[in-house]
Amino acid sequence: QDGYIDFMEYVAALSLVLRGKMEQKLRWYFKLYDVDGNGCIDRHELLNIIKAIRAINGGDHETSAEEFTNRVFDRIDVNGDGELSLDEFVEGARKDEEFMEVMIKSLDLSHIVAMI
Repeated sequence: QDGYIDFMEYVAALSLVLRGKMEQKLRWYFKLYDVDGNGCIDRHELLNIIKAIRAINGGDHETSAEEFTNRVFDRIDVNGDGELSLDEFVEGARKDEEFMEVMIKSLDLSHIVAMI
C-alpha cells in the first residue's frame, strides 16, 4: 500500500492473472476496480474501468460504456444499492456471461507474455 509496485508484487500479480483460479482472479479484479478502496464498486468506478478497457483493447462495441455499465448494475447489483459488493461482483461475473467475458479480456496478458 505504498503507492508503488515492486518486482515481487509485479510477479505475484502476473502469476495470479496467468495461473490463478477464476475465484482468485475475480477477487483481485474487484480490488483493482475498487479505486477508492471502500469495499464496493460504484457505477462511476466501473464506468471508468470499462472505458479504459475499451481504450486499450479497441474494437467496435454494440453498446456504449455507459449502457454496458448500466446493464451490469441492473443484472448483478442484487440489493439495488447502486454499489457492487465483492460477493455481488464475484457471483455476478459467474452468472453473467457478457460481464465475465469483459473481466477476462480486461487483463488478458497473453500478448505481453508472447513478447517476453
